Amino acid sequence: MSSGPSAATGSTAAALRHVLGHFVTPLLMCIGMGLAYLGAFHAPEPHDLRVDVVGSGPSAQVLAQTLQDKSDGALSVRTVPDRAAAVDHLKTQASYGAYLPGKHPELLVASASSDTSATVVEKVFTEVAAGQGDPLKVTDTAPTADGDPTGQGIFFLLVAVSIGSYASVAVIGGAGAVLALRIRAALAVAASLVVSVIGVVFAGPLFGLVDHGLGGLWAMAWLYSAGILLIGVGLHTFLKRWTTLGLMVLFVMLNFTSSGGIFRPELQPGFFASLHSFWNGAGFVEGVRSHVYFGGHALGGHVLVLALWFVVGLALMGLAGLAESKRRKAAVEAAAAGTGAGAGAIAGSVEAGGAHGPKHAAGTRTEAGDAEEIEEEMEETVGV
Repeated sequence: MSSGPSAATGSTAAALRHVLGHFVTPLLMCIGMGLAYLGAFHAPEPHDLRVDVVGSGPSAQVLAQTLQDKSDGALSVRTVPDRAAAVDHLKTQASYGAYLPGKHPELLVASASSDTSATVVEKVFTEVAAGQGDPLKVTDTAPTADGDPTGQGIFFLLVAVSIGSYASVAVIGGAGAVLALRIRAALAVAASLVVSVIGVVFAGPLFGLVDHGLGGLWAMAWLYSAGILLIGVGLHTFLKRWTTLGLMVLFVMLNFTSSGGIFRPELQPGFFASLHSFWNGAGFVEGVRSHVYFGGHALGGHVLVLALWFVVGLALMGLAGLAESKRRKAAVEAAAAGTGAGAGAIAGSVEAGGAHGPKHAAGTRTEAGDAEEIEEEMEETVGV
């Protein structure tokens, strides 16, 4: 009579242990997101932020040296001979501000490079002009599109494309885990095409984040998305239900924070600034900026970054194929080795308990295993 409450208590304890065990993932996400976002964004400070002072005379040299000394490493100040050279530096992202001293001082910026960097430069030179008793005129040599007044729309486009990509990995890896790897690879490529088209619709017709160059933007969005999907599907073979956490580390925590979409590396701590040079989110953001606003300057390097991440995805898919092939071979060998012993056990069971007993038990075990596997995959799909 007492077995009922005891069994219920045991079932509750097991379920509670199961739930508590799954709290590990969201807590790791919380810690990781806090360390990444707060570490990258909580206290932006310029370091070696390149600015120019226009002029070749002694006064320009003295001003540049004074700014360099007072900045204590925040600025990297150089002189350029004329306005044309200053504009060229801005349009090749070799500098982020150029100050023209005189009775009517002027500051040249390129907000398309980074609105936050332009704001920092404007603050510095507003104080310089005020110290000389003159108002400062600010000229934007590379303004952003009307639909992206803050210049951060490309970053939020990156967020949308990234989430669409790694969430698709969860579906392909979870619900599609029984499919052959080549079919999963085809689904990954198809999903990346859909995600990239959605990104183009957001960037162009829907929000007007860019006013031209949508074809090139689509190509980079597809290459970026396909890289994430191939890497994710390949990793799923090895990480299983931990794939979502792994992708969040790679393509959210380290990716968004190092992309340069909010703060360029000159305003970030060294770790995130170093990631900017080779991480795929930075390749996408800087590639789109180069393509849309800077006449394709240095575009090849940014596309190369995206292409290399795509190649990494292909390599992981190849490794996943080898691993899955070995697992299938091992499973076949194990099944063949157990055939003789299994046949003898089944015969004995039939004599003892009837023909349907062992078959029913095996079916029950298979159904329970399938249900547990489906549960694990569904947990992964929702990111738990």
